[in-house]
Amino acid sequence: METKKAYRDLAVFLGRFFEGKVQKISINAGFSCPNRDGTKGWGGCTYCNNQTFSPDYCQREKSVTQQLTEGIRFFSRKYPTMRYLAYFQSYTNTYGETEQLIAKYEEALRVEGVVGLIVGTRPDCMPDKLLDYFAELARKQFVMVEYGVESTLDRTLQRINRGHTYAEAEEAIRRTAAQGIHTGAHLILGLPGETREEILQHATRISSLPLETLKLHQLQLIRNTRMAKEYESNPDDFHLYDVDEYVELVVDFVERIRPQLVVERFVSQSPKELLIAPDWGLKNYEFVSKVDRRFAERQTWQGRLYQEMQG
Repeated sequence: METKKAYRDLAVFLGRFFEGKVQKISINAGFSCPNRDGTKGWGGCTYCNNQTFSPDYCQREKSVTQQLTEGIRFFSRKYPTMRYLAYFQSYTNTYGETEQLIAKYEEALRVEGVVGLIVGTRPDCMPDKLLDYFAELARKQFVMVEYGVESTLDRTLQRINRGHTYAEAEEAIRRTAAQGIHTGAHLILGLPGETREEILQHATRISSLPLETLKLHQLQLIRNTRMAKEYESNPDDFHLYDVDEYVELVVDFVERIRPQLVVERFVSQSPKELLIAPDWGLKNYEFVSKVDRRFAERQTWQGRLYQEMQG
């Protein structure tokens, strides 16, 4: 018998819509970002190196169909009856000509075993026409739009070269949820210049939005990024959490978020050859075990300290 978790996790959330196992398969559909091509800026977010979260099969020179087929082949060896969600992950997956974007999504949905879409994007890249398409699609099958919010502080967003404000993130999330589309967000905990109290305030602010899922991960310094160069020049500007300290931060954070919000993940794992710091030497499931144990030790749970924003 499984022990009930102290927080709402993704498996429970997906269980509301699917019977049996469902696996996300990442896709690099070859898109760019407005702060890479000069529309908003150059060079991208200061922490970003997309190699850090791209599986071997997820390569932009391969078609959407080929990437999904190879991903399904990998997972189906162990789970023959598993079904799949096509996860458009790399860069900004709603940035481009609408017809071109829709063609990629439709290609993914034609692959046998694919039962829905998850589309990662920026808050400033969701035109009404595309949102209407997702809303229509969501009436027939599972669709989630996942926004990179990263921080609720505009000074941080400016420092990391996001090219959008927190108000834009709020607006995009509200527009998307209002259309009946599953809506998620992503935050990085420990960005330079943010105090521990400010990080915990993200929990209250993000909880006020009509989100269903939230991804968290620790700040990581990755080779060949602008942030890595900043760290080399001014290491005192950064606080890199050790593993136990970050576990404590995660528990404190989750205590403060809305009880209904699904916590999809706590950490991100980058390839060892690209990671500068912090290098904890833990697999994701090992970190989750530490978090579960700490919740139990503290006899606490998600939302215990949740307070609605006033005004």
